[in-house]
Amino acid sequence: MKITAIDSFCLRFEYQEGFTYAGGRCTGRLTNLVRVHTDEGLMGIGSAYSHPSIVHLVIKQQLEPLLIGKDPTQVEELWGEMYGLTRWYGRKGAAMSALGALDTAFWDLRGQAADQPIWKLLGGEQDTCPAYGSALLWKEPSDLAKEASALVTRGFLRVKMRLARDPDWDRAAVQAVRDAVGQEVDIMVDGSMRYNADTAFSTARMLEEHNCFWFEEPFAPENLTDFVELRQNIGIPLAAGENEFGEQGFRELITTGAVDIIQPDACRCGGITEVLRSAVLAKEADLKMATHSWSDAIAITANAHIVSAMSNGLTVEIDQTGNPFVESLLTDPLVIKNGQLSLTNKPGLGIQLDEDFVSNNTLTDPFNIPDGAYSDMAFGTQHWNPAPPFPSR
Repeated sequence: MKITAIDSFCLRFEYQEGFTYAGGRCTGRLTNLVRVHTDEGLMGIGSAYSHPSIVHLVIKQQLEPLLIGKDPTQVEELWGEMYGLTRWYGRKGAAMSALGALDTAFWDLRGQAADQPIWKLLGGEQDTCPAYGSALLWKEPSDLAKEASALVTRGFLRVKMRLARDPDWDRAAVQAVRDAVGQEVDIMVDGSMRYNADTAFSTARMLEEHNCFWFEEPFAPENLTDFVELRQNIGIPLAAGENEFGEQGFRELITTGAVDIIQPDACRCGGITEVLRSAVLAKEADLKMATHSWSDAIAITANAHIVSAMSNGLTVEIDQTGNPFVESLLTDPLVIKNGQLSLTNKPGLGIQLDEDFVSNNTLTDPFNIPDGAYSDMAFGTQHWNPAPPFPSR
C-alpha cells in the first residue's frame, strides 16, 4: 500500500451565543482534519487540535512531500521520519500535533489493512471504553446541578466540572453537583491552571471532603515543582497532560513524580503512537492514563481505542458543551451507555465522516482565521479576555 495524496483542512463553527469559562467568552470552535489516500482505495482519517494555519502549513509543505509513495501501515517508521524532519522547530506544539494527525490516519489505515479495529490490534478485549461527560463550566450552582443530572441521564457515570472562579463559588458548585448526582457518580475537577500553591492545597482539601475523583491542572504545565509538592501533601489524585507533547514530555511528568494520572491526547501530543508510548511509560510507573479530548469525535475515538486496550487506561473525555465537531462530525454519532463509549468491531478507527457536515463547515482559507475566541485559541486581541486571577485568602 502506498500513500498517493493527503488532504488537510480546517473546520470552523461559530456559536450563536457560546459559553463563559476561565478564558472569557467562547464564540466558536476550530479543528484540523486530514485524509490520507492510498493506491489501494483505502483512506485514513486523523485530526489535530492546535493553531490551524501552522498545522496546515506543516502538513502540506513539509510532511506530505516526505510521505507520498510511502507505506502508511509502517506507522512507527513514518512517525520517526516525520519527527526527524520537524524536530528543529517542532518537538512540542503545533508541529507535533500536525504529525500526530497523520499518525492517527496511518493507524486507521493499518487497522483497515488488517481488517481489525485498533483496540484489537493493540491487544484489547473490549469494544467499549469508559467515558466521562466534560462540561459544567462557570454557571450558577443550581444550573450546574441540573446540567450534571442531565449528563447522568445521557448515560455518563462520571462528569467533569471547571472550578477556580472564587473560593466560595468553588465550594458551592462542587456541593451542588455532588448533591445532584449522588455518591455513585464520579466527579472530576479541572483547575484550568488558575491556582497557586496555597489555593490549590485548600481546594484539594475541599475536593477530598466531597469525594472527588481527581484534581486536574491546578497549575500551568511549566510549574512541575508545585505539582510535585502538592501531590505529596494531598489525598486526591492529580492529573495533567493536555498541554504536554511527545513521549519525552510525559516521561518528565512521570519521572518527576508530578501526577497520578497522565492525560495525553492523540490530536495534541503526537498521535496514537505517542499516546500509546506514554501510556506504557505510565504503566511501568504504576500510574493511570485518562486521555484528554476537547476538539472532535475523531480524537475521542482514537484516544478511546488506546484506553480500552491498556490495562492502566482509565477513561476518555467527551466534550458535552455543545461541540458540533463531537456531535455531528460522524455519520454514526458517539454512543454512551452505562458510562461506556461504544467502539464497535469495524476495522481501523471504525468511524466515517459526515461529508455534508465537513463541506458545510470547512474554512476556505486556513491562513485566514476569522477573529473569535475558540475555547483554547483566541484570534483578535479583543477576544483574549481571561478571567482575573483566582483570589487568595
